[in-house]
Amino acid sequence: MRNLTMITRITTYVVLLMMLSFGCANSSGKQPAEVEKPSKKAVDATKPEYLTYNTFLEKVWNFEENPQEWVYRNELPSVIDFYADWCAPCRKIAPIMEKLAKDYEGRVKIYKINVDEERKLASVFRVQSIPSVLFSPVSGQPMMQAGAMTEEMYVKIIEEQLLQK
Repeated sequence: MRNLTMITRITTYVVLLMMLSFGCANSSGKQPAEVEKPSKKAVDATKPEYLTYNTFLEKVWNFEENPQEWVYRNELPSVIDFYADWCAPCRKIAPIMEKLAKDYEGRVKIYKINVDEERKLASVFRVQSIPSVLFSPVSGQPMMQAGAMTEEMYVKIIEEQLLQK
């Protein structure tokens, strides 16, 4: 009886560890119903802009026309946050993205892409875990960073790679 209790506890711990270690791997289904989605209709330059497949093609890169070559379509560099509402690290960096949009208004565009709603975009960029953030300079190649970072780290990349200060 004691061995059975011990095996049950060990199994429970292993399952919990596996659940924690996979965290926000991009394999989940739908977001919880109680999570309220932000409005995507109004575009406020001091807030991140939410992109759909079509708006991504229009504002960032039309990979249907140029599948082999990155041709950036915006006049400002951009930070693109691939996220999901159910992802705890994504929720943790959401206020950072809000602050970056405000702090860099008119100099850097901050975009957000919900990977649950825009699976094709997530697959184009091979997003395996979230958050994943794509940094795109006006000219040159974009760079992807997987995982949540501190505000200071995002600022450093924006300043050094996108604004080249």
